Amino acid sequence: MGLDMNGTICPSTLDDLPAIQQRYAEATALQASKGMTQWPVIEEETILTEVNEGRQWKLLIEGEMACVWVVAYEDPLIWGERGDDPAVYLHRIATAPAHRGQGLVGHIVAWAKEQCIREGRRYVRLDTVGHNPGLIKHYTSHGFTHLGPVTLASTEGLPGHYNDGDTYLFEIDLDRD
Repeated sequence: MGLDMNGTICPSTLDDLPAIQQRYAEATALQASKGMTQWPVIEEETILTEVNEGRQWKLLIEGEMACVWVVAYEDPLIWGERGDDPAVYLHRIATAPAHRGQGLVGHIVAWAKEQCIREGRRYVRLDTVGHNPGLIKHYTSHGFTHLGPVTLASTEGLPGHYNDGDTYLFEIDLDRD
């Protein structure tokens, strides 16, 4: 799936595992350097399952994996009753250091909106753990509405970092755009 002349978005493959793990390690290092809530190590089995289910995606720029993310089509553990809404849920967006600041989230958002339209879904959603004004500004600059922080009723079944503070929810409602 092409996106524009600058990059190509396509599903990740099993051969991408080392590069995906590298993107996650780089993202976690960035989170640590900024004093943010850090992602736990994402288990290889989890990544392989996501790849096999066609939910792990990548953005290639000149053949380099510039960015990776995971898609879900329901998210009740984080979004509660709204987690079954017709949405594309974006998780674990991780950008290579050399490509930070290039607006790649904008490309991902455009792609997710296209996915929503193609599949008859209404929302593009994402979340982040812990109060991070810079990240809130970043996501809202790409069209997301900040829905505010929520305290999850239970973090059972979620990665450990969801125990580290409130979860901040963001959405784009395509019916309002």
